[in-house]
Amino acid sequence: MKKRRSAQPATLTPEESARRESRLKKIENTATFGLLLVCVGMAAPLFNLMNVPSPIFMWIFAAGALIFTVARLCNVADPADTLRIRRLRRLEFWAGMAFCIASGLWFYNYQRLGSFGGSLAVIRPTVVFVIAGAAIQVIAAWLIHSARNKQSSQS
Repeated sequence: MKKRRSAQPATLTPEESARRESRLKKIENTATFGLLLVCVGMAAPLFNLMNVPSPIFMWIFAAGALIFTVARLCNVADPADTLRIRRLRRLEFWAGMAFCIASGLWFYNYQRLGSFGGSLAVIRPTVVFVIAGAAIQVIAAWLIHSARNKQSSQS
């Protein structure tokens, strides 16, 4: 059986609305910071921008994946959000899980192959999961934006 939400959205006081918006901004900024760490950790070994050993970027990537995932775990849902928007928010968490799996694979392959395996051999599975996580994040963000536009135009 499908759950139905009432047609009338819950109303928030101006103070509650301001607190929720402030919390949403903080969570989004934290998730963005984590995503930037993921990008730095991933881009440096791929483009060999610096002659710094790979474990440093491995730890930067892992920290970014963890920060992003924890930020996506926080519930910042608006009571007026539709069920579709709430589910899309949950989908963003799975993008973070793909980044965490990528981080785990990077640690595993570095331990197994070491520095003798070559940087691309070590991060090959990591790249696959990063691309999957990025695709999930981009699609979820786009769908949330379009669902919010649709919701605002209907009300």
